[in-house]
Amino acid sequence: MNYSIAEENYIKAVYHLQQSASTVSTNGLAAQIQTKPASITDMLKKLKAKGLLDYEPYKGVALTDSGLAVALTVIRRHRLWEFFLVKHLGFGWNQVHEVAEQLEHVQSTLLTQRLDDFLGKPAFDPHGDPIPDERGRMAQRHRLPLADLAPNVPATICAVANQTNALLEMLTAKKLELGTPVEVIHRFDFDNSMEINILNTEKVMLSQQLASHLFVQIIA
Repeated sequence: MNYSIAEENYIKAVYHLQQSASTVSTNGLAAQIQTKPASITDMLKKLKAKGLLDYEPYKGVALTDSGLAVALTVIRRHRLWEFFLVKHLGFGWNQVHEVAEQLEHVQSTLLTQRLDDFLGKPAFDPHGDPIPDERGRMAQRHRLPLADLAPNVPATICAVANQTNALLEMLTAKKLELGTPVEVIHRFDFDNSMEINILNTEKVMLSQQLASHLFVQIIA
């Protein structure tokens, strides 16, 4: 079954909000999709009628199994397109989100599968987020915030939590990208900022706020 762009966006928004709460409030959903709570009621009723949502007024919203499958399909398309744009069209990781937002609504299953095959079935997108496979399964890996990395422990950057253009541009300017080797040299008690070594050649100061948005994998 095909769904409208608006329907897919609602389902995807509920999915992302459910990562931190099992039931999503209509106010939270309205904030996520930037609309007024009163205006979303009709859409929620429509999605409930299609079996994609469990929804009762004043009790919140949750995805059904069918809704979860739709959400993962949209997210799969989005992250595959982001990977394609960065790896094959030369886009920066701070340039791909809006384009992928448009491309994620191309609902050809054959196109999605051939894109996945062409890209070599990547497990993670350019921001380090897992890409669902055709069955909705996502790879897992052990990671921790750079802010929690102990000094003198070699690690590599593997994901970015905050993917706003402003943050990604700052990371690029500081030469902090996925796969970049980093090591904490010193953490300052005054404000929990840290000095890190990048690529074993350059030292950079990072605020605790910035370091908390970066995830790393420890190098064995």
